Amino acid sequence: MEGPLRGLNQVRFAERGPAPVHLWNPPYCGEIDIRIARDGTWFYNGSPIGRPALVKLFSSILRKDPERYVLVTPVERVGITVEDAPFLGVEFSRDGEGEGQVLKLRTNVDDWVEISEDNPLRFEPGEREGLKPYVRVRGDLWALVKRALFYDLAAWGLKREIGGEDFFGVWSAGAFFPMAPMRDLPDFA
Repeated sequence: MEGPLRGLNQVRFAERGPAPVHLWNPPYCGEIDIRIARDGTWFYNGSPIGRPALVKLFSSILRKDPERYVLVTPVERVGITVEDAPFLGVEFSRDGEGEGQVLKLRTNVDDWVEISEDNPLRFEPGEREGLKPYVRVRGDLWALVKRALFYDLAAWGLKREIGGEDFFGVWSAGAFFPMAPMRDLPDFA
């Protein structure tokens, strides 16, 4: 493959997961017109990328550098635009209940991630829609959990005291991920 991302032919992308992009430090070759929209759609030159296999390929070579998101091959690194998070969380699996439960999240590119201290769940204020949950997929790449799944998290949530204050949050793999102080949730008090 010539042009941007010419090193793709040097990497084998079987069903074994993402490439070891954290080990590669090729030269930065500028920006490429690839954008990941808030809804998880990937665009190239303003048009949606309609081939799921191509989106999975690109997602497997995605990395977050301190200054930008990049697609990385062994021979080059190009910047792309990400509007919110590079992945969407589209499905949960749940094993167990309460403090003993283990939650796994499937992304829009079919990666499964166990929510744990290594792959934490965090909540940020949204512009209009209240809290927005994110799960770390790998490195500094996060998945925005779809709104419909947020309601599952709320249903699985419990109260826990942290530093003398009660918080509402979710347990997974032995770790507690606080959503909000109970004082901010009058309907749950």
